[in-house]
Amino acid sequence: MRDFFIRDTLFLRPLEPEDLDLLYQWENDTRLWKNGSTLTPFSRFALRQYLADARQDIYQARQLRMMIVEKESNKAAGTIDLYDFDPLNGRAGVGILVDENFRKKGHALQALLCMEDYAFSHLKLRQLYAFVPAGNIPSRALFEKANYEETAVLRDWISLNRSFTDVIVMQKINK
Repeated sequence: MRDFFIRDTLFLRPLEPEDLDLLYQWENDTRLWKNGSTLTPFSRFALRQYLADARQDIYQARQLRMMIVEKESNKAAGTIDLYDFDPLNGRAGVGILVDENFRKKGHALQALLCMEDYAFSHLKLRQLYAFVPAGNIPSRALFEKANYEETAVLRDWISLNRSFTDVIVMQKINK
């Protein structure tokens, strides 16, 4: 595997059919829905189809999801995504999920740096961005630590429990 997918304590790998149960658990954890745009649970069938389609090239699918794997245990610790891939304008969104059993170990930052390296050096992207709910302090701290800048606030962008919350747009420009 290329060096841009490997860091000190983890590596990124493509999705495998064996990831179905873990993806099912994460995608259907309603506590996590507030950080994304999920409104309904995913069936195993839908996730099986997603895994089958994950073999598509990023230029076809316009997205790439990789598993974050802890080297020491060789266990999947989370996922990291490039989404809304726009090769014409040289940008993509980035999203990350680290399982609660693997948090506070630096995995999120290492995974983000791996994906940045891939996006900037291999895909030749100009920028990555993330939409972070204003109340998601750990996520904001992660992107700040990775030198993303807060560039905009989208007011009342996400509906949470019958009220709305702001989203912070964070960007990293590859100069």
